[in-house]
Amino acid sequence: MPKLYPDADSAAPAGQAAFEALLGTPFALDLPGVTGQAGEELSPYTQEPLGITYPQADPDALFAAAKAAMPGWAAADIDTRLMLLMEGLDRLYRDHLFTLVHAVMHTAGQSYNMAYAGSGVNALDRGIEALVYAEQAMRAVTPQAHWARRFGRDEISLEKTYRLMPRGVAVCFTCASFPTWNAWPSMLASLATGNAVIVKPHPASVLPMAITVRVFRDLLAEQGFDPNLVTLCLDTLDAPLGKVLIKHPDCAIVDFTGSARFGQWVEANAHPAIAFTETSGCNTVVLAGAEDLDAAIRSLATTMCMFSAQMCTSPQNVYLPPQIDTPEGPVPRDEVAARLAEAIARLTEDPRRAGMILATVQGAGTLDLIARMRDEGRARGKLLLDSRPYPHPDFPGARTATPLLVQLGKDARDLYAEERFGPIGFVIDCDSAEDALEQATTDAAQKGGITGFLYARDDAFIERAEHAYARAGAQLTINLTGAMPLNFAAAYSDYHVTGLNGAGNAALTTLAFVASRFAVTQSRRPVRSVHG
Repeated sequence: MPKLYPDADSAAPAGQAAFEALLGTPFALDLPGVTGQAGEELSPYTQEPLGITYPQADPDALFAAAKAAMPGWAAADIDTRLMLLMEGLDRLYRDHLFTLVHAVMHTAGQSYNMAYAGSGVNALDRGIEALVYAEQAMRAVTPQAHWARRFGRDEISLEKTYRLMPRGVAVCFTCASFPTWNAWPSMLASLATGNAVIVKPHPASVLPMAITVRVFRDLLAEQGFDPNLVTLCLDTLDAPLGKVLIKHPDCAIVDFTGSARFGQWVEANAHPAIAFTETSGCNTVVLAGAEDLDAAIRSLATTMCMFSAQMCTSPQNVYLPPQIDTPEGPVPRDEVAARLAEAIARLTEDPRRAGMILATVQGAGTLDLIARMRDEGRARGKLLLDSRPYPHPDFPGARTATPLLVQLGKDARDLYAEERFGPIGFVIDCDSAEDALEQATTDAAQKGGITGFLYARDDAFIERAEHAYARAGAQLTINLTGAMPLNFAAAYSDYHVTGLNGAGNAALTTLAFVASRFAVTQSRRPVRSVHG
């Protein structure tokens, strides 16, 4: 929580003042190949432009500068690189955390607490986690070996030397709604293994990454390294540069977080660069039974409301059998659906509570999607809960929307079996608990799903569900109730994405996330005599 930050009473207002001082000014960032200035960020809280402009740089100049910066960095020992990168994370935490909180709020639209916890300290944890895996991967390669074998009458003894060589220049794409959470571990995984990084922020959420880039550039220069190891490539919505960067002949690594449509293009076209993707998916809930149905519904409602369901792990589809098993007896599906809608409505009726949970809608296009899903839902199913704007208590001009909840049959799979980004949820009528599990895991496997949620009382059914979700490539949370959001992903113990379905090809964080960012070369020679 922000109030638990050391010296929060002074750090929090200082960070807000630092953010406000950036508004309406050119952002100071010395980059190679600057061709102009641009900036089109709009605060979801005020719906006014931030007025910040950033240097735009020529992609060819960025790649050339990044390549030139790499030899000295790659030659540094592992400890030097890791310690410098840890220092960078520490500076983000000590000197810029509350500035980043406001930058995330007014670009991504997160609440104050979520910007601090999710895009601040939890993202920093994910960055440290990437460094740990990078160290493990690099330490697994011994620097030298003495090898001997007999060939006929001769004993051949060789000295072998192994070198870790960076793959090349990495391009790190960041998303609009959660700019730091995936970007920091991606950046650090590449930098720790000796590569340079070009950060390509979403045009709607530039400021958090511009601050990040400046912190690392300043630190690198202080420590005698070329700051062009970390650069920023700014584009605009009307003139995107993503494909230009990916197809650049010097692009060796791509980290992409964003839409499934562009993510699929990245995976198909990045070669010869290696790509690490996390894209969208429809996250599923099977509600077959519950020891405490009210608690399960409360937890589900809260998580479906969190940040207006603009997280890649937000549950979207709730699959219900005709009756839900409880200790008090079976509860009809329609009653459970109505109770879920009521729980969501209660969470959002108080504007102050809604402001903390729902926050804002990041992009105006989400409101158009809500309207379309409302019309489709009325035509093809039952509207359980309509969406409406709510008055934010602190920002009267905020772009807001309460969740839309629609009940559908399985014949409407074209409507619900893909991510509908934003506060949109579906209740799907299924023939049985087994059918609900089959429908949910099929949708996750075929359409992509990062995570799934299960409520059930039968241990045998739970075990079948664990196997089914594992085969579908989705992480599974079982019978969780209480204060923790169902979709919270903890560093050091929660893997994020499996790479086994269309929601992405890489996990945060495993050895596989870092190990292919470097290669091992070797040289060998006969053992030299030692003369006394």
